[in-house]
Amino acid sequence: MFKRLFSLVLVGALAAAFFPLFAAIGDRADTSSLAGRYLDEGPEALGSANLVTSVIVTYRGLDTLGEVTVLFAASAGIGLVFSRMQPSPATRRTSTNHPPSELVVTGAGLLLPLITLFGIFIFVHGHLTPGGGFQGGVIVASGVLLAFLSGTLKELSHGLLAALELCAGAGYVAVGLLGLWLAGGFLDPRFLPTGEIGALFSGGAIPIIYTLIGIKVGAELSGVIDAMRQRRVSP
Repeated sequence: MFKRLFSLVLVGALAAAFFPLFAAIGDRADTSSLAGRYLDEGPEALGSANLVTSVIVTYRGLDTLGEVTVLFAASAGIGLVFSRMQPSPATRRTSTNHPPSELVVTGAGLLLPLITLFGIFIFVHGHLTPGGGFQGGVIVASGVLLAFLSGTLKELSHGLLAALELCAGAGYVAVGLLGLWLAGGFLDPRFLPTGEIGALFSGGAIPIIYTLIGIKVGAELSGVIDAMRQRRVSP
C-alpha cells in the first residue's frame, strides 16, 4: 500500500513539474534571431543542401561531439556489465543454438548488401538528404544484427571494432581542429571547398564529418549487439 501511494505521489509531482513545460509548447509564428541567422546565412556559407545537418555538425558541433561521447560511454558500459554477469540457469537451459531458418538465411543473403550500402549512402549523403551519421550507423549495425541472426556472421573482431572507433573518433577531433586552424572555428567545414549546393562534393568537410560519425556509431552499436549475443550464448 505504501509503495502504491509513494508511486502516485511521485507521478503527481512529476506531472506538476513538467506541466508548465508542456503547456508552453505551441506553434511559433516566427523564428528566433539565432534560427533566422542560420536560415539566412547557413546555406550560402556552408554550401549544404540540408541545413539541419549543417547546423548539427558545424554550429552545434560540440553538442554532436558530446552525443558521440555519451554513446561510446554507454556501449562501453554495456560491454563491461555483460562481461561481469553470469548467465542464469534459465538462460543456460534455453541458450541452445538452433540453426536459422532457410527464409532468414536467404533473406539475409539478399538484404545484407543492400542494408550496408543504404547505411553508407545515408551518412555519405547526410549533407544533401535527411539522415546523417547516426542514422546511417544504426542501419549498418542492423545489418550486423541480421548477419548474426542468419548465421552469416559468427564472431566480430573486437580488434577491428576498436580500431574503427579509435580512428573515427580521432578523425572527428582532427577535422574539428583543422576547422579551428584553417577556417573560422572548431568543426568549421569550410577549410575544404564548399562546392555547389546539391552536389555530392559540397558542404566542405560535412560529408567527411558524417562519414566518421557513421563509422563510429556503427562500430559501437555493433559492439553492443555482439555483447548481447555473447551474453545469450554463454555456456
